[in-house]
Amino acid sequence: MKLPPGQRAVDGFPRFGTHLHHPPPPVPDDPVIAVGGALAEEFTLPVAGLADLPRCEIEADFHCVAGWSATGLRWAGVAFETLYRGRVEPRLRPGAAISHVVFEGLDGYRSVTLLEDVLTADVLIADRLDGRPLDGDHGAPVRLVSPAQYGFVNTKHLCRIEFHTAPPRVTDRWSPLAAHRRARVWEEERHLYLPGRIVRPVYRSLIGPIRRLSARGGSANRPERYS
Repeated sequence: MKLPPGQRAVDGFPRFGTHLHHPPPPVPDDPVIAVGGALAEEFTLPVAGLADLPRCEIEADFHCVAGWSATGLRWAGVAFETLYRGRVEPRLRPGAAISHVVFEGLDGYRSVTLLEDVLTADVLIADRLDGRPLDGDHGAPVRLVSPAQYGFVNTKHLCRIEFHTAPPRVTDRWSPLAAHRRARVWEEERHLYLPGRIVRPVYRSLIGPIRRLSARGGSANRPERYS
């Protein structure tokens, strides 16, 4: 099994993130995905309505920017391209040329990606993992799965998608761990300014502390074992 540069396989699929010492956000009784941006009119897509769209399954690895990879995960859901072509494209404002997509979760987390990076066949709006519905630790009720990009792009608890004709303004505070705008794992695009191989040791040093914080808020409330 070949992994992208700088990645190491781990046992299982750890709960991980920058704000995950908090518990997962509660799932609404009737969750929806709000869709907005450069549309003639915004609309909402009930998560239950994803069942009306063609479904697909993929097996893919999940690569954290910190340097670990969970391998052989089986995701199921709706291809993002199917959602975009069937439900979004017909609603775009006349002449709108979409370049960027913003994904937002119920926990307030946002990721920004180029449209071309999420129109590949392996990008899903996923609602199942390894044959089971997503749990709170891994993004219930639905999440973005983009295997060719680092995990920080793969927004969990998805509740809103926005489509933009130019790079959206980033309002997050400055961070020394500035995320790369494309985050392609095989290009090792970890950091906005520094080469991936340079920041590997720094990112790896954060795995332990962030893992412990993440485990405190997890549904099982126990740390994962690393190989």
